[in-house]
Amino acid sequence: MAETRENGVALVLAQPRGFCAGVVRAVDIVERVLARDDGPVYVRHEIVHNGRVVADLKAKGARFVESLDAVPDGATTIFSAHGVSRAVEAEAARRNLPVIDATCPLVAKVHGQGRRYAAQGRTVILVGHAGHAEVEGTLGQIDGEVRLVGSVAEAEGLDLPADTALAYVTQTTLSVDDTRAIIAVLRRRFPDLVGPETKDICYATQNRQAAVRALAAIADLILVVGARNSSNCNRLREIAAEAGRPSHLVEGAEDLERIDLTGLRTLGLTAGASTPEGVIAEVIAALQRRTPLTISTLPGVAESVSFPLPSSLGHT
Repeated sequence: MAETRENGVALVLAQPRGFCAGVVRAVDIVERVLARDDGPVYVRHEIVHNGRVVADLKAKGARFVESLDAVPDGATTIFSAHGVSRAVEAEAARRNLPVIDATCPLVAKVHGQGRRYAAQGRTVILVGHAGHAEVEGTLGQIDGEVRLVGSVAEAEGLDLPADTALAYVTQTTLSVDDTRAIIAVLRRRFPDLVGPETKDICYATQNRQAAVRALAAIADLILVVGARNSSNCNRLREIAAEAGRPSHLVEGAEDLERIDLTGLRTLGLTAGASTPEGVIAEVIAALQRRTPLTISTLPGVAESVSFPLPSSLGHT
């Protein structure tokens, strides 16, 4: 494959990129529980959607399962950052499993919002993607009628009377623009709609999406480092593409071989909220082996958010 060698490439890094506070907290929870060395540790679902993170925790002894049926009696069980349904919580309680909940506090906030709206007698619209672990958990956390809406077309086709008392909550990792468009349709069709501000979408999601838009204004091509099953990583790639820039989601350095750097002057790079810094560094190193790089970082939000650990594990 042809390379850009003569003058090299300007590599511009988005700011912020990579781990958010919810992911840091979730990974820290698993590592601290493993460090106690008091028996096997089971994690229901991938703790976060990144294969490298999961593999590293497996190497340290964590056992990942998709169902509590795979957890033996008495084994410590961790719920992933995406959250779980009340049915899963009830099953763990019925079996007296020692549970540590690593649900991101911002996901838990959405659960609380949905329950409050349902308690008011409102039909709740969950704006999100069917099948995503966070969506499955949220659907199972809200009593009463909940409808899942994943697109403007689905919002237009929602079969409810116009005077229905409605409320909405949102998956935390959606595109802010897509969410805003869906809510606009719901507001037009249902005058009694209530819901949180769009700004209540996860701060990390908003910051990374704003950063990739800024990157798209100056880069010829954009790389998003992250897992293919990560919603927030996929949204970043889509936003870059919508801004008119060729964009690729790469899970690691091994994916770079399929990307042609010929003729590039400026390459943008960002990473999703579940992507570890080590993987980002490996991708940059692999790029440097292919072409000289001049590396800079765009101005952006310096995140200082942190979330406390569960009380059973001490405090940060």
